Amino acid sequence: MKEFATQVVETDVLILGGGMSGCGAAVEAAYWAKPLGLSVTLVDKAAIDRSGPVAMGLSAINTYMGLDGKVTMNPQTPENFVQYVTNDQMGLMRQDLVYDVARHVDSSVKHFDKWGLPIWKDEAGNYVKSGQWQVMIAGESYKILVAEAAKSAMGSLGDKGQILERVMITHLLKDEKEDNRIAGAVGFSVREEKYYVFKAKVTIALMGGAVHVFRPRSQGEAFGRSWMPPFLTGSVYALVLQAGGELTQMDNTFVPPRFKDSYGPVGTFFLLFKTPATNGLGGPYVGAYPKESATWAPYADAKPTPTPMRNYEMILCAKEGKTPFWINTQMVVERYKAEIKDPKELKKKIKTYESEAWEDFLDMTIAGATNWAAHNVDPMEKPMELQLSDSVFIGSHACSSGAWCCGAEDLMPAEYKDSFPVQANCMTTVKGLFTAGCGVGACAHKFSSGSHVQGRIVGKSVVKFANDNKGYTPTVSDATIAKMKETIFKPFALYDEKKGFTTQPDVNPNYISPHNFLFRLQKIMGEYAGGWETLYGTSDALLEVGLWKLAFLGEDIEKLAAKDSHELMRAWEGVHRYYVGEACARSRLARKESRWPGYYYKSDYLTLDDVNQKHFINVKYDVAKKEWTVLTRPMIAL
Repeated sequence: MKEFATQVVETDVLILGGGMSGCGAAVEAAYWAKPLGLSVTLVDKAAIDRSGPVAMGLSAINTYMGLDGKVTMNPQTPENFVQYVTNDQMGLMRQDLVYDVARHVDSSVKHFDKWGLPIWKDEAGNYVKSGQWQVMIAGESYKILVAEAAKSAMGSLGDKGQILERVMITHLLKDEKEDNRIAGAVGFSVREEKYYVFKAKVTIALMGGAVHVFRPRSQGEAFGRSWMPPFLTGSVYALVLQAGGELTQMDNTFVPPRFKDSYGPVGTFFLLFKTPATNGLGGPYVGAYPKESATWAPYADAKPTPTPMRNYEMILCAKEGKTPFWINTQMVVERYKAEIKDPKELKKKIKTYESEAWEDFLDMTIAGATNWAAHNVDPMEKPMELQLSDSVFIGSHACSSGAWCCGAEDLMPAEYKDSFPVQANCMTTVKGLFTAGCGVGACAHKFSSGSHVQGRIVGKSVVKFANDNKGYTPTVSDATIAKMKETIFKPFALYDEKKGFTTQPDVNPNYISPHNFLFRLQKIMGEYAGGWETLYGTSDALLEVGLWKLAFLGEDIEKLAAKDSHELMRAWEGVHRYYVGEACARSRLARKESRWPGYYYKSDYLTLDDVNQKHFINVKYDVAKKEWTVLTRPMIAL
């Protein structure tokens, strides 16, 4: 077995993850840390230029108020936004967290504009909005611009700022003198033979959401194709759990309706182009089931229709056998022909539509364009299929899985204050451990701009916390460091010892390979916890069997084997996904209603219960005792 050299890094502020929130945290933390002489270290599993869900680019900024005077159409207020998000998520939301993002988000959009992001503008120089909260961009290089700003900010710290890429974080370190306090993290390089130990006064876990906990629809040679990047493995959720922190809304996964197989975006087509969508018989599915939808009143009647309800209408339609679903791109051209009589103006309008439709995919999901080409489809002439995709955990989109976090001092309800060891914005229930973006639970619709600004919020918050705790020194013994090293690299040792037992190293009774571990997890989650295999349905009985089978899988964590650094990374990603899956299943078992029926529904509780179930369901895990705790937190409206 290879010997990995131990490298210890001591820092004041440790940022784990280089996505949108990680880059926002770096920009803000560096600004406030510099005059205080504090050090900041950013660690990313990938390379921050193309790290996180914005890696391929985006075609729109989805969260923007317009209060800075840059739009003339539909400027909104944070209060409006909180109401919109609460209704979209069927009445259950941490309104203090959502409001805090809304009141600051325009400042991040202003930064993007200043940094050179091509935001669509009209002749007067105002931003072009495609919907109530969306601003159109030419965003193929969106993440590169944001990463460049983070690199520049970190560089301004001189030798007190550093960025380490291609380092997989596997565990957080608990302080050995102070209870319930994080002292840093450990991990390994996937490119060099190095074991990293990070000791920090304060740690921000920003490693994004999770995909592939549920089985993806794309199989075989297409395995890995998903709406979210397949490299998001729920590390932030798993590490918060293992540190003893609370997670919330882990049952509330997002099921995005997308162009089939390519998972291309639908927002621009629906919002900007007003593209009609129909069932397989040419009829509507939106609004086609008023009797069934009435069960979810009053949220089902909210305008716009909540995302879970739009999804549920697709599920009901599928149960009737009225699939496939079509997004009728050709009908946009038909509408233009009916509305525009001047041939030159019509030709110009169609050409603009064609250009913007292709650009929408080329900006953010190139597979959407290649899917059209592969099927010999001209979107001006033919429709393409829509489909509900696999369930994902993404606390910054139209769902709210994540950590239970402290809010801003002027906003957070008093009823939540006892949850946290100290009052510090974006801190989890573990002292010294913060998060943002997809890591913050019960705070939906942040999207890219909201994740960036929440990263900035937490960046400022952690510098204040570190400065207020100047006398704190992380305590981690050499024995702990050595033990963690042995744990992390155990899959190497097991593989080397047992690989000769069989002629095919992937199949061996002495160990389990990372991909076989992942397939078992996905099978259990999909068939018992409400995946697409059951049309997103589950029940208490199914969940209890699923948890029984997850327990067997959990025992096999000790039997994971890896032949190289890449497989070692996949092994620990599988472990992190496992904890996310169990947190989800336990939360779904505890919830005795179907609040988000288009994300998952329970056949034994096919209703919404605002009397007994309008609360957050939180989960905790005790690593030493291997015990789970499920608890509730109240929904407090501002």
